Amino acid sequence: MSLDPVRVLDIDTLLDDPKTRIVVCCGAGGVGKTTTAAALGLRAAERGRKVVVLTIDPARRLAQSMGIDALDNTPRRVKGIDDSADGELHAMMLDMKRTFDEIVEAHADPERAAAILGNPFYQSLSAGFAGTQEYMAMEKLGQLRARDEWDLIVVDTPPSRSALDFLDAPKRLGSFLDGRLIRLLTAPAKLGGRAGMKFLNVGMSMMTGTLGKLLGGQLLKDVQTFVAAMDTTFGGFRTRADATYKLLQAPGTAFLVVAAPERDALREAAYFVERLAAEDMPLAGLVLNRVHSSGATQLSAERALAAAENLAEARIVDQEGGKAGVRNSPDTYGSSESPASAVPEAPAPDAGSPAADRIDAEGAGTARTVEQLTAGLLRLHAERMRLLFREQRTRDRFTALHPEVAVAEVAALPGDVHDLAGLRDIGDRLAAGA
Repeated sequence: MSLDPVRVLDIDTLLDDPKTRIVVCCGAGGVGKTTTAAALGLRAAERGRKVVVLTIDPARRLAQSMGIDALDNTPRRVKGIDDSADGELHAMMLDMKRTFDEIVEAHADPERAAAILGNPFYQSLSAGFAGTQEYMAMEKLGQLRARDEWDLIVVDTPPSRSALDFLDAPKRLGSFLDGRLIRLLTAPAKLGGRAGMKFLNVGMSMMTGTLGKLLGGQLLKDVQTFVAAMDTTFGGFRTRADATYKLLQAPGTAFLVVAAPERDALREAAYFVERLAAEDMPLAGLVLNRVHSSGATQLSAERALAAAENLAEARIVDQEGGKAGVRNSPDTYGSSESPASAVPEAPAPDAGSPAADRIDAEGAGTARTVEQLTAGLLRLHAERMRLLFREQRTRDRFTALHPEVAVAEVAALPGDVHDLAGLRDIGDRLAAGA
C-alpha cells in the first residue's frame, strides 16, 4: 500500500521549466532535505540544465554522494553524470564565515577590511551570531543568482527548528547591523575629536556604563571599533537582505517543503506551508520522504497476529508421533501401488530404537522452526501494516488541512544514499510521485 496524494507534484515539469531559476528545499531537520536537493539537482542536470546545488546543512552526505572529497564555498563540478543532454552539475557547501569575509572585502578598502577581519567582535559575529548562517545563505544565493552562470540553483536550507528562522533571520541580522544601537555606538566616531568625546561622556555614559557591566569593557570597545570600521558598509546589509527576500518571492523561485510521514514532521511542514503563504512565497508542493509500503495489504494486522498466535500456541503443523505411524503404515510402504515399490529402500529403523527417536526429534524440530519463522514473519507484517495505517492517517490530516498542496512521495529505502546511482533512484521516485 502507498499513500494516495490528493494532488501529485509533477517534478519534471518544475525542473524542465526554463522560468524556474531557484528551487528552495526547506523543512525540519532529519527529513532528507540534503538528499532531496542533491537528487533534484542531478535530475535537472541530466535533463539538460546547468545546475548548482548550494547546501547549508553541515552534514557531509552531499559531497560523499556526489563523489567529491570535500565541498567548500566555491562551486565544484560533479563528474560522472549523464551529460548527453548537455547539462552540468555543480555543488558547494556554504562557508558562513568566508561568505561574511567576502562581503567585507567587497565593500571596504584593504586597510579597513583588514581592521574588520581582525576585530574580535567581528570574528565572533561571523562565526556564530544568531541568524548569521541564514543571512549568509541568502547572501550566497544572491551572489549566485547575480552571476547568471547557472540555469537552476537548488538550495538546501539550514536545519531550522522553526520556519520563522529561515524567513526572519536575514531580516533580524540586517536590522541589528543597521539598528539604532549600532548607529548610536558609531556616533562618537562620526563626531570626532573633543566633540565626539564630549558626546560620549555626557550623552552615552549611562548606556556605555550599563553595557560595559553586561558585556565587559573590552567587548564593548571591540564592538565600537568594529562598528566604526564597518560604517561605510552599513546600508548594504539590509538592502541586500531585502533584495534577496524579494528574489525568493519572484515567480522564478519555487519552494519545496520536505517532510516525513510522521506527526511532528508534518506539523512542521504545515507550519512552513502556512508561513510561506503568508509571506507570498511561491510554494511548489510537498516532498514526502520515507513512505512505507507493502505488497500484501490484503492481510490485515489483526489477521496476521491471529495467525501468528495460532501457530505459536495451537501447534497445528506439528503432528508429533503420527508421522511415524504414517511412515510405517503397510498401506503405503512397500505396496505394489506405491511408486517407491520399484526402488528398494533401506528398512526403517525399529520403533523405539535410537535411530528412530533421532529421526522423529529432527522432524519435530524442523516443524517447530518453520512455525517460529512463519509466526515471526506474520508479526513483522502486522507491525508494517500498523505503520502504514499511522502514515496514512497522518498524511490524511495534512491533506485535509492543505488540499491545495501538491505532493510527491518517495518510498523508504533499505539503506542510505551514498552515490550518484542512489541520487538518481531518488530522482526517479520523485518524478514518479511514489
